[in-house]
Amino acid sequence: NLRVPASGHLYCTLKDESAQVRAVMFRMQNRLLKFRPEDGLQVVGYGRLTVYEPRGEYQLVLDHLEPKGLGALQLAFEQLKEKLSREGLFDPARKKPLPSLPQRIGIVTSPTGAAIRDILQVIGRRFPNVHLLLYPVRVQGAGAAQEIARAIDELGRVPGLDVMIVGRGGGSLEDLWAFNEEAVARAISRSPVPIISAVGHEIDFTIADLAADLRAPTPSAAAELVVPNRTELVQTLESRDRRLGQVVRALLESRRERLSSLIHRLADPRKRLADQRLRLEDVSSRLG
Repeated sequence: NLRVPASGHLYCTLKDESAQVRAVMFRMQNRLLKFRPEDGLQVVGYGRLTVYEPRGEYQLVLDHLEPKGLGALQLAFEQLKEKLSREGLFDPARKKPLPSLPQRIGIVTSPTGAAIRDILQVIGRRFPNVHLLLYPVRVQGAGAAQEIARAIDELGRVPGLDVMIVGRGGGSLEDLWAFNEEAVARAISRSPVPIISAVGHEIDFTIADLAADLRAPTPSAAAELVVPNRTELVQTLESRDRRLGQVVRALLESRRERLSSLIHRLADPRKRLADQRLRLEDVSSRLG
């Protein structure tokens, strides 16, 4: 009998095989829940037992509620993943391709964390003359998700921005939770700029990873994916330049040989004119 009226309070009945008790969770505690309670869900509740005097009934005033056998954060992850998947936010057809050689790269992360140091180090080594634009945000704690979503929206309006990296270093599920918030996923999906998600370590997986155009296992890997290695690129261009020169020289030599052959085959034009003049005189005499 779960219901949440406009007041924001949560009312339900907790029951097991042999008994039941009414329960209420007031709005302030309800707002702190990471998952969405549903009828039939097995839960563990903490609170205090009171008597609702108008009806003379016992009820449990809940201070905390969590799924039984599954952490609240993990359940919230699965619920949001299912919801956004139904809406098509993770559809591969929505993914935007990354530019092959970006000139301006936006970065959404903490200005003091390990992630930004790793990204700067890798990009500086691979392609030092690319332009970077950092939007500093908190990457954990209350309000972090809203900061990240706002940063994505604002960077998406910067003229000439080619691609964006959104992420942070590793941590616990709680530390990474800002990247599992709906606000961040929706900001990523509506961004006009391609986004690489780089959250935590290789084993970490977030809703932001699913919504992004590309997932990188770490911030360092994101930096390697976003720009080519300049030295390797120059070597490739030099190699292709040499091959192109060889092909052009071979083509010119072939054309030169053919032209020489045609020149030798061509009879002297003066001799041909003299022959034709004699033939004309002969025909003229016969005509007379």
